[in-house]
Amino acid sequence: MGIDKEEALKARMAFAGIRESDIVELFIRASKKGGQKVNKTSSRVYLKHLPTGIEVKCQQDRSQALNRFLARRILVDKIESLILGRESDEQKRYEKIRRQKRRRSRRAKEKMLQDKKLHSEKKALRKNVSE
Repeated sequence: MGIDKEEALKARMAFAGIRESDIVELFIRASKKGGQKVNKTSSRVYLKHLPTGIEVKCQQDRSQALNRFLARRILVDKIESLILGRESDEQKRYEKIRRQKRRRSRRAKEKMLQDKKLHSEKKALRKNVSE
């Protein structure tokens, strides 16, 4: 993690109007595989931005310092998307998966089956005439 990345993050935080005093930071033990190391160290970072109420948890790395940086970056992304009024990439991905998993309506199923039947009839006309 370079100094330039930290400086860039601080600049983004200043641009978004996020102050360190507005952030509540806690360190929690991670909840994933890792055995003794995970059970002993509090490397998971929890951030809460008090003015907006946005909460972020990060445990992507074993290093607490790197998780602090990543959590702040995620927090800034969320606040920027809130300020700019655009949907975050994460929200778009979630909605896409939700739409894919949704069951088809009865009408959509009927239309799909009708299209399949028409397609099979069209292909049946291409068969060779054996007689």
